[in-house]
Amino acid sequence: MDSERIKKYVFHFWQSDMHAHFREEEEILFAPLKDDKVQKAIEEHKQIKEQIDIALKSSGDEAAKQLLLLVNIVGAHVRYEERELFPHLEKTLTEEQLVSIGAQLKDELVKDEYADEFWIKTNNPVCLY
Repeated sequence: MDSERIKKYVFHFWQSDMHAHFREEEEILFAPLKDDKVQKAIEEHKQIKEQIDIALKSSGDEAAKQLLLLVNIVGAHVRYEERELFPHLEKTLTEEQLVSIGAQLKDELVKDEYADEFWIKTNNPVCLY
C-alpha cells in the first residue's frame, strides 16, 4: 500500500467533504438534542479529525498503521450513527423538528473527482484489493 497516495486523498476528502459534513451534522442535525448519544457522535467527530491529523503527520509503516486505525474509527462511527443515533433522533425529535432538519440538510450527491483513483481495481500493485 502506498501510504503517501492515500494520505493525499484523506486530506482531499477531509477538505472537500468530510469537514463540511461533520459541521452540518453538528449545527443542524444534532442541534435540537444535546443528550449523551449526540455528545458521543460529536466526540467521535473530534476523534476522527485527530486521527486524520495523526495519520497525515505519519510516514512509512506508521502511516499505514494510522490509516488503518482511521478506517476502523470511521467505520465504527458510521455504524453508531446508523444503528443507534439516527433511530434515537427519529424517536426523540418531533415530526416538525425532523421536517425542519430535513429541509436544512443538503441533499446532494458529492461527486468526488479526485484524479488519483488508487482504489479502482487494476493490475496495479498499489490496489487495495
